[in-house]
Amino acid sequence: MLFNSIEYLFFLPIAFILYWFVFHKRLNFQNTLLLVLSYIFYGWWDWRFLSLIIFSSIIDYTCGLQIEKSPSKKTKKRLLIVSMIVNLGFLGVFKYFNFFSESLSNAFNSVGYQFGPLTLEVILPVGISFYTFQTMSYTIDVYKGKLKPTKNIISFFAFVSFFPQLVAGPIERATNLLPQFYTKRRFDYKNAVNGLRQILWGLFKKIVVADNCAIVVNQVFDNHLDYSASTLAVGAIFFAFQIYGDFSGYSDIAIGTSRLFGFNLMQNFAFPYFSRDIAEFWRRWHISLSTWFRDYLYIPLGGSKGGLWLKIRNTFIIFIVSGFWHGANWTFIFWGTLNAIYFLPLLLLKRNRIHTNNIAENKLFISFTEIYQVLITFTITTIAWVFFRAESIEQGFSYVISLFSKSMLTMPSVDIKPFLFIFILLIFEWLFRDKKHGLELSNLKIASIRWGIYTLIFMIILFFGAQSQSFIYFQF
Repeated sequence: MLFNSIEYLFFLPIAFILYWFVFHKRLNFQNTLLLVLSYIFYGWWDWRFLSLIIFSSIIDYTCGLQIEKSPSKKTKKRLLIVSMIVNLGFLGVFKYFNFFSESLSNAFNSVGYQFGPLTLEVILPVGISFYTFQTMSYTIDVYKGKLKPTKNIISFFAFVSFFPQLVAGPIERATNLLPQFYTKRRFDYKNAVNGLRQILWGLFKKIVVADNCAIVVNQVFDNHLDYSASTLAVGAIFFAFQIYGDFSGYSDIAIGTSRLFGFNLMQNFAFPYFSRDIAEFWRRWHISLSTWFRDYLYIPLGGSKGGLWLKIRNTFIIFIVSGFWHGANWTFIFWGTLNAIYFLPLLLLKRNRIHTNNIAENKLFISFTEIYQVLITFTITTIAWVFFRAESIEQGFSYVISLFSKSMLTMPSVDIKPFLFIFILLIFEWLFRDKKHGLELSNLKIASIRWGIYTLIFMIILFFGAQSQSFIYFQF
């Protein structure tokens, strides 16, 4: 079920009414309702995929309990390995098997040994990368002693399948989200209203910004050899805002929806296109995934505590694995490698932590130095996004090389109307960059102005929303 679909328009208010007015008397009733709603929400695409998430939940619930009971560290480790094999095994079969098979076949073919790849005719389950990482964090934290395993099977299953963030995150940690299923939840009007604001802002980013940009992006990338450099530049810029509006819009809707039900999810985006270097960008982009890899991969590998070569190795591992997480294609691996190369000079010069505050903090206007830093960061990020969007590395290089020609001085030959929507997006996010989202107007005292802004955003969505496009990150 899509957040921007008619079905969800009916699903959400029905779920809200049942949750607060029918099942509100007992916590276990509410959790059971959330579990049922989540399975309906997920099963709307294909009910057969429910078996995967249920089986994964059973394995991790059982492993968590057995890890705590076991007196032997060796047995605890074996149980953790069982959990990892099951979760990563599902991910490997459904998402990566064909990629590895085809890559192996191509490698042998290149040296004269001809054979066809063995491929599986399977559909990638929606959101498998997200809920797999979420449930893995539970077992790992129980193993490390950071979290007591839950004996409440309804709460655990609801945690794994919680519908607002099930399909595309944020990837929540059990230490943050799971305890919220144990606590009696009371309706908080202010929190719910802020949730509605965030949902509205997320819909604007998705339906107006991302979907309008997508029309141009698809046109340009599918026929990039036929366009001037200026048009290719517009296509690349629009994709940068398409993927941001699409993914952060989903996160805003997910977080806002969670607030309607009394839950607080982690912030997943913190205005990343205002970043002054690539390190700051990655602290602000897809925060739930970046911090997951930091805590469960980068730090266990030694992080930045070792020597120079160890730091470099760990940096490349974390970015390449992050790229591979996004998809079974060499373009994603190259995208991750390119970001590691961008990051390397900051690491070597020990400048990767110099921008930890908000840009132009406590100021309205940005300095010329910061403008330069933001533009450089956005430019190199956009070039990397070209490879993320391209069908192959060859197409990515062809696209980037074509950007550097005299035709950059010509007028673009595509609709540039999305620039207006991008401008509106940037204005709101700049003014509220110290908040959790771009429409957090709670400090604006004049109610008529607040409601005027809400009405304006709603009307823009209504009249300028493009034809519905599926969320990009559903394929991951």
